[in-house]
Amino acid sequence: MTDYFEVHDRDGAARLGELRLDSPLTTPALADDVVRDAGSLWNADRDAPEGDDSVLTVLPHRAYPAGTREEVVEAFAADYPDIGGPSAAVISSDDPDAGGAASAPVDAYVLSNAQGVVGHASAFVDAVVAVREAVPADTALYLSGVATPLNVATLVYAGVDLVDAKRARVKGSQGKYLTDEGERFLEDLDELPCSCPACQVPREEFDRAACEQHNVNALTAELRRVRRRIREGRLRDYVEGQARHDQWLTATFRELDQQYGYLEERTPVVRDTELSAATGDTIRRPEIQRFAQRVTDRYRNRFRNPLVLVPCSARKPYSESQSHGQFHDAIQFRGHLASMTSPIGVVPQELELTYPAQHYDTVVTGRWTEDEKQFVAAVLRKYLERNEYPRVIAHVPEEGYRDICERVEEQVDVPFEYTVEDHPTTTESIGNLMSTLDGELKYTKRERQHNTVRALADYMLGDGAGDDLFDELNTRSRYPKLQVRDDDEELLATMVPTYGALAFTLAGAHRWVESDAPTKTVQIDSFVPQGSVLAPGVVDADDDIRVGDEVVVEGPRAFAVGRAEMHGAEMRSSTRGIAVDVRHSEER
Repeated sequence: MTDYFEVHDRDGAARLGELRLDSPLTTPALADDVVRDAGSLWNADRDAPEGDDSVLTVLPHRAYPAGTREEVVEAFAADYPDIGGPSAAVISSDDPDAGGAASAPVDAYVLSNAQGVVGHASAFVDAVVAVREAVPADTALYLSGVATPLNVATLVYAGVDLVDAKRARVKGSQGKYLTDEGERFLEDLDELPCSCPACQVPREEFDRAACEQHNVNALTAELRRVRRRIREGRLRDYVEGQARHDQWLTATFRELDQQYGYLEERTPVVRDTELSAATGDTIRRPEIQRFAQRVTDRYRNRFRNPLVLVPCSARKPYSESQSHGQFHDAIQFRGHLASMTSPIGVVPQELELTYPAQHYDTVVTGRWTEDEKQFVAAVLRKYLERNEYPRVIAHVPEEGYRDICERVEEQVDVPFEYTVEDHPTTTESIGNLMSTLDGELKYTKRERQHNTVRALADYMLGDGAGDDLFDELNTRSRYPKLQVRDDDEELLATMVPTYGALAFTLAGAHRWVESDAPTKTVQIDSFVPQGSVLAPGVVDADDDIRVGDEVVVEGPRAFAVGRAEMHGAEMRSSTRGIAVDVRHSEER
C-alpha cells in the first residue's frame, strides 16, 4: 500500500507520477536530493528508521548482484517495516517478491541489480518486466547508477520512474561529455555544443568539474523532455528516434517490443494524439498490433457485396480525402470498402475512425519495405480467411499494394480482380472500378449505419458482441455522431467520432450486462460514485480492461458506466488514483 506515490498519466509502461514529499516531486525524475539510505544489513544490524516526509527513506536492505539464485535472495530477505513516511524497499529482479516484498508497505522499489542488467538488453527487459508485474502498480521503480541523457528515455519507456545522476557525474569526472546522442571525450571537443549554465565559459576553462555539472544538466533537461512526451502520449515516437543512437538502446527497444503482453496491457485503447509512423519499428507498436489483431479476430463483415480494396490516403479519416471521394462516387455503395495501409494493415470502412486508424501519420515514399509487405499481407490474408466475400476488387496501384494482393490471392479461395491503370484516380481506373461493379445491388444507409455500430461493438468488446448486444437497433442523427436506440426509442449509446468508439448510457450498460457480449466489469465497494471511482473503492476488476475501455461499474449500492483510467490489474493493486471516469450512475 502506498501513501506517497500516485500515477497521474500513462503512456504505455511509462508513467507521469507524483512522489508526495513535503516538496512534491513529479516523476520520472532525478532522486538524488530526495533519497535517504538507511544502510545495508550485510555489515550490521540496523533499527527501523523514523519516517520523514521530506525524503524517500530506503529501508535497511541486502542487495544482490545480477544472476543471484532465487533461494539465496529468499534466504536473506530483509523485513519491510511501515515507518509512517515515504519509504522504499531494495529488491532483486531474480526474486522480486522475496520476503513478501510485493506486499510491503512501501512507496517505491530500488532495483539492486540495475547496474548488472543495464547494458544487456534482454536481461534489462526481463528484470523490469519481472519487477513491474510483481509489485503494486502504484509504486515507483528506482534504478540507481545507470541513467544518462542518452538512455533515460528508454529506461522510462520500459517502466522506470526514478533515476539518479551518479553515472552522469562519474562520466564527467572521467572527462566524458554526455548528450542525448551519446558521449564524447572532453579533449575531442573543439567547442561545447550545449548552452546550459555549466557550458557558458570559454572552452579552455571548461574542466572536468564543469563537465560533471553539464552532464547533470543534460540529464535533467532530457527528463523534462521525456515528461512532456508522456503528457502528449508520444514517448514511443521519441524513443524510436533515440534508439538509433546506440546499439544497446536499439536492442532494448526491440526486446521490449517482444513483450507485447506487458506493453499492450499498459497502452490505452483510445487517444486523440497523432501516432508517428516514421520507422519500420512502428509495425511492432502495441497499438498497431492490437488493431490488426482485433480486425482479424473480432471484426465480422456483415455486407453481402464484393470487397473493394483501396489505398489509404494522407488525409484522415480516409473518407474525407479527395481520392476516397472519387472511390465512393464510383462504388456507390455497391461494394464494401476497406483501405490497405502501412503500418495499420487493413481498415474496414466501419472502423476508419477507430484509434489508431485516423490518428497516424506515415512517411510516404511510394516504396514499401519487405517487412511492411509481409505484415499487411498477413493481416489481409487473415481478414479474408475470416470474412466471406463473393470476390475481391483490388483497386490499388502497382507499387507495394498489388504485390501484397497477389501474394494473398495465391493463399485464399476468393477471386481477385484488378482495376487500376497507372494510378487509382485516373479516368480509366475509375471507369474500370465502376464497370466492375455493374449489376451489384446497393446497400442502404440504414444497413451501413447498423453495420458500423455492430462493427464498433465487435472491435471494442469481442467477437460477436455487435449481434449479441444490438439484436434490435435503430440509429438516429448523422454519421459520425450516430445515436443508438432500441425499438422503444431509448438511447443505448452514442458514437464518439474523436476516436471511433461507442459510449454507453445506463440503459445501454444494462443491456450489455444482460446480453451474451463479453463484459468489462469493475466491482466496487458499497457507495454510489459521483464523477469518478477511485482505486481504493475498487474491489475487483476484469483482467482484460485497458485504459480507455468502456466499463460497467457494479456494487452493492450502485450501477454505473464509464471509461477506464487504469488497466484492470492496476485497479486491483492500486491504492491511489482514478480508476474509472464515470459517465452515468444510479443507486440500486
